[in-house]
Amino acid sequence: MSIGKAKTIRGALLAVAVAAGLQGCDKPSAQASAPVAAHTHYEPIKIEHPLGSTMITQLPQRVVAFDMSELDTLDQLDAPVVGIAKDYVASFLTQYRDNPNIMDVGSTIQPNLERLHALKPDLILISPLQAQSYAELSQIAPTLYDDVDLTNQHGNLFATAKDHLMTLGRILGKEALARQKVAQMDAKVEQTRRVTDGRPEKALIVLHNNGAFTSYGVKSRYGFIFDTLGVKPASTDIEAGLHGQPISNEFIQQADPDILYVIDRTAVMERRPALDMKSLDNPLLRKTKAWTNGRVIFVDAQTWYLCTVSATCLGRMADEVVQGYKG
Repeated sequence: MSIGKAKTIRGALLAVAVAAGLQGCDKPSAQASAPVAAHTHYEPIKIEHPLGSTMITQLPQRVVAFDMSELDTLDQLDAPVVGIAKDYVASFLTQYRDNPNIMDVGSTIQPNLERLHALKPDLILISPLQAQSYAELSQIAPTLYDDVDLTNQHGNLFATAKDHLMTLGRILGKEALARQKVAQMDAKVEQTRRVTDGRPEKALIVLHNNGAFTSYGVKSRYGFIFDTLGVKPASTDIEAGLHGQPISNEFIQQADPDILYVIDRTAVMERRPALDMKSLDNPLLRKTKAWTNGRVIFVDAQTWYLCTVSATCLGRMADEVVQGYKG
């Protein structure tokens, strides 16, 4: 996801941002609003990350986010957002896209540097998709890189997401609120595990892209579904990788999952009608236990594809995981 005159200018700008934001959205937390409290002293914070180090010397009041998980976390912390990438925005965060007082700062993978210079943010949040722009962005404002392991090689996606939330809470002066959100995430995991623990069902996660399918296993961006939420994988032969393993209908039939979670990337990226049972139907899939028992779950692709393990995304994904156990 800077005495006399200077204070007056800053105060005026914040007042305008708050007033405009309150008119532009229904949800107060979605506004480009001022921090909860004015800090007379801000202890500088230095964050080390794989792309370098980021020094935060003042309480951020103009934050930009390029990643939906970052925006979700800022929303959870009621942070002062002034710019986002508006090309692909998750359905539960559209208040930011629709607010004219929040600037469109480029696409998810291509920041608009001219707009960012004009916007004068004091904190920019990026993820691996924007890593190539880190050097340029860090010349504009302190830029914090969230090193999300989208291959889940260490099985710690959930833990790192909570750590990142706490880091942003510290930067934004919202540590108590961040702790509350972390506790809610832990509670959601526990709630989900009460459903999945001890259950024999095995599941397959597949992503649809223009008629082709890829599958995601334990060593993938969806690995936390298995290692944290307790879902048993229907196949252990899925290769680790950022983009999943290409598979056929025969692969799905042979894996024969009890539960099939379907993510329709095409519906999100090309804004097409989402897949359903009719459009997915074929003789091989009809032979699977998931199809026979009505456990093909067409998940909210905007949440599953545009986000990772931020608070809201985790909650929504966990709820859809549980749906697979109700058949």
